[in-house]
Amino acid sequence: MKQPPRMGIRRLAPALRYSLRGLRSAFRNEEAFRMEVLALLLLAPLGLILGSSGTERALLVGMLVLVLIVELLNSAIEAVVDRIGPDFHALSQRAKDISSAAVFCTMLLALLTWGLILFWP
Repeated sequence: MKQPPRMGIRRLAPALRYSLRGLRSAFRNEEAFRMEVLALLLLAPLGLILGSSGTERALLVGMLVLVLIVELLNSAIEAVVDRIGPDFHALSQRAKDISSAAVFCTMLLALLTWGLILFWP
């Protein structure tokens, strides 16, 4: 017999398990994600030290986390496209290229944010 859907607070534990499983999977299977986690671990302490206000610290560290978030979405899109099949299709390539461009734009935004906060008078 099918169990009723979990609602409210009872959904938190399974949702946390799924999220942790996704983070583990990305870390194991995605080299770019591992490199971005390393960048976060190295740069987040610097952002906390170099930011002169709570807002600046939040922006410096938050941009690093945003890169990870967009990388996770990129990896998810790539996994779904690859699941469809190995044959080349222009729409599959477009989806992969666009999601990769989203990561690139997020990295540029992170660099711009760090540059403006740390070097703009």
